Amino acid sequence: MVALPLPTLPDAISILQSLSLDLRWTWSHEGDALWSYVNEELWERTHNPWVVLQGTPGERFKALACDRKFLDELAGFVAVRERYLKTPGWFRSSEHASRLGGVAYFSMEFGLGAALPLYAGGLGVLAGDFLKAASDLDVPIVGIGLLYQEGYFRQVLDASGAQQEFYPFNEPAAMPIEPVILPEGGWLRIPLEMPGRVVLLRVWQANVGRVKLYLLDSNDALNGPPDRGITAKLYGGGTETRLMQEIVLGIGGWRVVKALHPEIEVCHINEGHAAFAIIERARQQALKENIDFWDGLWATRAGNVFTTHTPVAAGFDRFPADLLRKYLPYVEGSIAGDSLTLADILALGRINPDDEDEQFNMAYLALRGSATCVGVSRLHGEFSRRIFQPLFPRWPTCEVPVGHITNGVHMPTWDSAEADRIWTEACGKERWRSDPGTEVANIAQVPDENLWAMRNKSRERLVHLARRHLATQLRERGRDAEAVHTADTALDPNILTIGFSRRFTEYKRTDILLRDLDRLGRILFNENRPVQIVTSGKAHPADTEGKDMIRSWINVARQPKFRQRVVFLEDYDIDLAQHLVQGVDVWINTPRRPWEACGTSGMKILVNGGL
Repeated sequence: MVALPLPTLPDAISILQSLSLDLRWTWSHEGDALWSYVNEELWERTHNPWVVLQGTPGERFKALACDRKFLDELAGFVAVRERYLKTPGWFRSSEHASRLGGVAYFSMEFGLGAALPLYAGGLGVLAGDFLKAASDLDVPIVGIGLLYQEGYFRQVLDASGAQQEFYPFNEPAAMPIEPVILPEGGWLRIPLEMPGRVVLLRVWQANVGRVKLYLLDSNDALNGPPDRGITAKLYGGGTETRLMQEIVLGIGGWRVVKALHPEIEVCHINEGHAAFAIIERARQQALKENIDFWDGLWATRAGNVFTTHTPVAAGFDRFPADLLRKYLPYVEGSIAGDSLTLADILALGRINPDDEDEQFNMAYLALRGSATCVGVSRLHGEFSRRIFQPLFPRWPTCEVPVGHITNGVHMPTWDSAEADRIWTEACGKERWRSDPGTEVANIAQVPDENLWAMRNKSRERLVHLARRHLATQLRERGRDAEAVHTADTALDPNILTIGFSRRFTEYKRTDILLRDLDRLGRILFNENRPVQIVTSGKAHPADTEGKDMIRSWINVARQPKFRQRVVFLEDYDIDLAQHLVQGVDVWINTPRRPWEACGTSGMKILVNGGL
């Protein structure tokens, strides 16, 4: 059991602990002033109320418990939160609410905020936005993911512009999560059969407004050292570790669902990583109803949804058959009177069931085990039908059962304070939590002067942030004071600012703006229409081409000619992404068609008045 290292809070302000563990603060800024008042320095450095509580002396809490102004603000904030949680939202108020028992949303990563670094990029940020939107719309959803001991890497650029990766430890006690404690008083642990042993998975809970996110963690003292490392790194380790992670997510995750939320009817698999949940769900249904596995699969398949994000077939996770034979024997003979074999399971993940050389494809399992499969944009849906065509050899491509639902973003996470004010005045506080209705007409009535003032203020704030960020980068590389001071003149808050932040990889063509530096110079230094660029992003540790792209941007940004007009900000994360989408005027996206499945980053710019 992990003790929560919090000082004892006086009764008058004990509600602060509950407030700090509700991740609604990642998108609702009603309590920002409150947390800043508790401990301004910690709040400015972390924007994590849980850390604010942990790092504030007990004497400060005693003073706050007697501070009438603080108590009044606290009472007001609590009332707003209670109203949010208790007032039925859009979905629960609709005629369809009674028809949905609940949804379990499985994802390998969740990007909810910098305080919970369990994401690598767009897939995780989308999953985080999905849970936040479900909370705002009052849709009965629970999230299922993994609690990584290190998560994705943090980026540092050395003196030559080369990316260096560092993996800080995610201390659970410092994260806004808590153990799932059963009524009988024990920490929920999920047993999972592995070759020759049983691995215990600890279950943690994060509160995302009305929604709960359950996170599985193998770092239990009762497990052997290799098993404690299963959930060590997001997308880390070799093929075998990756398979074990996906078994933990799919099989262990579905067991969490059955233990805590038996009312769940829909299993939503966000990318194929969690597809083993389909097998576990069918197995449990067969045992419960005393039917064979295949009847269990067909009975549960109607409630399975698969969202595919991968735009090329090579991007799907594949595993050698021998690894499956090592890790999935528990399925064989586990259902009374069933003749299910591992060969049957392998067939679900292959085009040709009889081809022993064909690897097991997680996306094929997800598609075959789900009644509904969707891509994440119209174009991606079209290409997904081509990708999955081999599974339907006699079907026309247009009839391959893959549709599409275009990805969205959770606007309250990404709008600036200035944009929020404009939207609230024009369309009301509930604008993102109800039917859009007349919002288009209302926002069209906002005076141009107000919109331009909002753009100017947001751009100015981004320029100041970029200068501070750049100065920190220069200091940490050991540059002298004169070099550090050059950051003070980088960028200009009064000229058109374009930018982007994303994973640096070949198909995204993040260096396309650098292919003709003479032309770039003419654009940036146009006397009548000057332009500047702010960019950020990481390359996968094994992607040398992506790392070379980053180095190209660094080399250009260091040239005296471009130093004031081009800035690369290192260590891209959700916090930095929020500042960028709020501050830039034009967002650049240049992927190689059709390899970008959707591209939600550009949607976030629109709410802030950018293009």
